[in-house]
Amino acid sequence: MLKANMDFIGQNGAAQGEMAAYMAANGKLDVHSMRPFVDPQTGLSHITVFTGGDPANPKSYRAIPIQTNATLRRDEWKLLDDAVLGISENRLGGVQDLITAGLVYNIGSGMNSTVLEWHDVSDALTAELTMDGVTRAPGDRPVYTTNYLPLPIIHADYEINARVLAASRNMGNPLDTTLAERAARKVNEKLENMLFTDIEYAFGGGTIYSYLNHPDINAVTLAQNWDASGKTAAEILADVIAMKAASIAKFHFGPWQMYIPTAYETVMDEDYDTAGTSTQTIRERILRIDGINGIKVVDTLTANTVVMVQMTSDVVRLVRGMGLQNVEWQTEGKMITKYKVMTIQVPQIRSDQEGNGGVVVLSV
Repeated sequence: MLKANMDFIGQNGAAQGEMAAYMAANGKLDVHSMRPFVDPQTGLSHITVFTGGDPANPKSYRAIPIQTNATLRRDEWKLLDDAVLGISENRLGGVQDLITAGLVYNIGSGMNSTVLEWHDVSDALTAELTMDGVTRAPGDRPVYTTNYLPLPIIHADYEINARVLAASRNMGNPLDTTLAERAARKVNEKLENMLFTDIEYAFGGGTIYSYLNHPDINAVTLAQNWDASGKTAAEILADVIAMKAASIAKFHFGPWQMYIPTAYETVMDEDYDTAGTSTQTIRERILRIDGINGIKVVDTLTANTVVMVQMTSDVVRLVRGMGLQNVEWQTEGKMITKYKVMTIQVPQIRSDQEGNGGVVVLSV
């Protein structure tokens, strides 16, 4: 069964994980060097090299010959890439919301960066009200704090049987991309879980937090589960308003996105007014609250836990060093060729030096 792994390469070159150790030992910090392809006309191996200019323009790349043996042809790599991209568009949930909202911080070559260094700043200066304008206001200067965010490699491994590959070429059949699709799904699930898990990932002097375990989340107590017998729609609405108030109390005024566990999905579809005087559902009534833009179900979210997030870059962003990529690497004297779907993407939950954050968690 495929599963996703997280590897780290430290600033001193120390590696954690098989993939990181292989890349550090072989100097393969350029993803293109791990995507060699065979020219079917000459039998020579090539890699694609970026020559400068617009990264989105195919003319900014050229193929150069290499000595390393390659396994796949260029069109076979394209089939694998198309399969990965297709999966990456499905059910990302919270991660997709960050992408849609433009909350993505691209750092260029994530392969060359093991941690993201970032700073926060304290409040400073005070305005005074005087008649003469001569009296000096208290002098002050902001205090900057340096923080670090680990940038792990998230990857899932698979293999393509050499006989199956040869048979597909001989028969003119397209390459079977099932394993690439499954690997991409596992990577996406791992990335999604990093937003909604209670597990911390610490490395390189920094920690990757989620919506649930960041030290500056705003906690609101859930007195009674939303799917409990006797819980009214008005009480659910009151819980949501309390979450909004908790965010405002920390100087975060929206817009907000809400995330609910699977068991609450059908609750949202129930009538808000059981007396039958209104046709709107509970979901529709909540979305009438100013500033709440959406409600999304997260299947992996802890039961009876609701999350409200202000969708701005000072609260959360997706730090992206490399999008989903297919690569290959060889072991055991090049007798075995392995393939990986890998990415360098990390959610970053943020707050100011005063501990004011824009994430609210409603739970028991």
